[in-house]
Amino acid sequence: MADLSLITPIEYLKGVGPQKADVLKKELQIFTIGDLLQYYPFRYIDRTKFHKIRQLHPDLIGAQVLGRLIQLQEAGEKKAKRLVGIFKDDTGSMELVWFQSVQWLKKSLTVGSAYIIYGKPTEFNGQISITHPEIELYNNQEKKIGNMTMQPVYYSTEKLKKFNLDTKGIQRLQQTALEIVYKNIPETLPDYLLSKHGLIPYQKAILSIHFPQNVNELNAVIRRLKFEELFFIQLRLLRNKQLNTQKYKGHRFDKVGEKFNTFFNSRLPFPLTKAQKRVVREIRIDTNTGAQMNRLVQGDVGSGKTVVALMSMLLAVDNGYQACMMAPTEILATQHYNGLKELLGKNLCTIKLLTGSTTTKERRIIHQELEEGTLDILIGTHALIEDKVKFKNIGFVVIDEQHRFGVEQRAKLWRKNTIPPHMLVMTATPIPRTLAMTLYGDLDISIIDELPAGRKPIKTVHFFENQRLRVFGFMREEITKGRQVYIVYPLIKESEKMDLLNLEAGLESLQKEFPLPNYKISIVHGKMPVKDKDFEMQRFVKGETQIMVATTVIEVGVNVPNASVMVIENSERFGLSQLHQLRGRVGRGAEQSFCILMSGNKLSKEGRRRLETMVQTNDGFEIAEVDLELRGPGDISGTQQSGVLDMKIADLAKDQQILAEARNSVIEIFSQDPTLQAPENQILVNYLNQRSPAILWDKIS
Repeated sequence: MADLSLITPIEYLKGVGPQKADVLKKELQIFTIGDLLQYYPFRYIDRTKFHKIRQLHPDLIGAQVLGRLIQLQEAGEKKAKRLVGIFKDDTGSMELVWFQSVQWLKKSLTVGSAYIIYGKPTEFNGQISITHPEIELYNNQEKKIGNMTMQPVYYSTEKLKKFNLDTKGIQRLQQTALEIVYKNIPETLPDYLLSKHGLIPYQKAILSIHFPQNVNELNAVIRRLKFEELFFIQLRLLRNKQLNTQKYKGHRFDKVGEKFNTFFNSRLPFPLTKAQKRVVREIRIDTNTGAQMNRLVQGDVGSGKTVVALMSMLLAVDNGYQACMMAPTEILATQHYNGLKELLGKNLCTIKLLTGSTTTKERRIIHQELEEGTLDILIGTHALIEDKVKFKNIGFVVIDEQHRFGVEQRAKLWRKNTIPPHMLVMTATPIPRTLAMTLYGDLDISIIDELPAGRKPIKTVHFFENQRLRVFGFMREEITKGRQVYIVYPLIKESEKMDLLNLEAGLESLQKEFPLPNYKISIVHGKMPVKDKDFEMQRFVKGETQIMVATTVIEVGVNVPNASVMVIENSERFGLSQLHQLRGRVGRGAEQSFCILMSGNKLSKEGRRRLETMVQTNDGFEIAEVDLELRGPGDISGTQQSGVLDMKIADLAKDQQILAEARNSVIEIFSQDPTLQAPENQILVNYLNQRSPAILWDKIS
């Protein structure tokens, strides 16, 4: 036992063994004693507080009461047999009920004695009771009343419980582990950081997260562990960023040439906003440093990211390089291609489209022109990363809606040249600042936070099902003005489990309200063949149909400036980010646009908050903050594949201040000791090398 340490396999801990170890590994990813100690409680039972009986109510998760057992008797027969006790304090009385161990409890409990009980209160016919309370004899000679601690509660599963690894079982293992390895738990942060931020030592934190004595101690422990978790995430991300600039040379774009200037002076359809100018300037500076650029551009729907991307690609072409833009869907890639082609005109530079639908003959021509260097800009889908696609000299890559691509897919574009091309990553999904700092902490971030002049904010309203006739009337008014309407449904076919209006049922009622030949309706959903989907989309784009009935397939990639109304059915079922994306499909022309959120009459608290947020603001970043608060980071698009959000204790929605402190500390450390050579920083190097052995600190110059 004495030789056990944090890296000892969990099966060697007393009370575990091979079978329990196997279930701990499979259910909780606990492989070592260190992993066990980092399996933190998700809540605590505060046994330092006592309730009076008159204060008890069913909303309490649990309550501890000091009182006297004044009566104890059996009730019911056979399977319904139970033991019922009457428990009294100076404010009233309540029932205690046990269905198990009845005979043993009858012998061990004494009527007239004082006890401390703990359990969840329930109410039946106005009478408060607790079923299967924890109960211990009160000894007023002892200094301590009851447990007097914060009892940890751990998540468990049915499989774990079969091996007696419920919350009590896990608590026992934590106690055994701490008794053995406590003295050998090493510190993970330098003394100067502990002192500066007022953090308790790691050893004390690990003990107290499992067995805190009171709420104040627990708060100090949680702050220490959150800081550490966020600090090391930032240390890894900012080290990667440092590596990129030191290790990867970049193509130097040292001139702003004829194509860029011609486009800026003659082809721009509208003046750039201040935000667009700022981002173009940031990209120009980055691409002239001789280091590879890795920049994320966040901009709300319609903020003009595509124009910024085009100007950046023209910068590359002016400097003798090729550029490409990768989009997640054919619809979006085709839309980008058509839009960029129109902006460029005939003679500015050569541009082509490569998708899964491109014919073999067209592919051969594209491949040849790319290798010869006569093709300047290539727009496409995943087809761009195929091995057959070879560039003569790729210098700039734009990735649109990047959260839809995996890391490996992006890396394939890096390898298309000996010196990696500059990377511009774009997203129309606003990301809260805390999430961006954690997900994309190794990228430079630019934000386009204003809309082009002349764009009118979309008016958003919320209607209940019983107001549907008003909505139909409004749709008719807009169609009469020559506008078009989207109607989006969450489902294609009726679900037995969810009472939702679905596309098929909705289509029937629409066809009655908007009959042929006066009205024509397009239908688009994810299960349609691509050709049929494109045909229906094109009918709507050309104005041949007035109403587009769709599922969320139109969330990204449809640009119809004439569409002025977006109706979202069962809007309470959509996430905030998705609602915002859908709303962004309208408001693309000069006319006033509207988003109508339809919902059932019964709304959950969270559903109501989402719809109220949508009505109150068009600001995507404000919406993203509420979305993060409601859903947590794990559910926001793309974060699961990032690999950095496997957090054990920190919460990005609540810990913005701690994250900022942690990131600023890392920036300060790197500014004073870029390669972590200082003796006091060796503790950080050791920590990272244990967890990230691929980082070769000593080889960075």
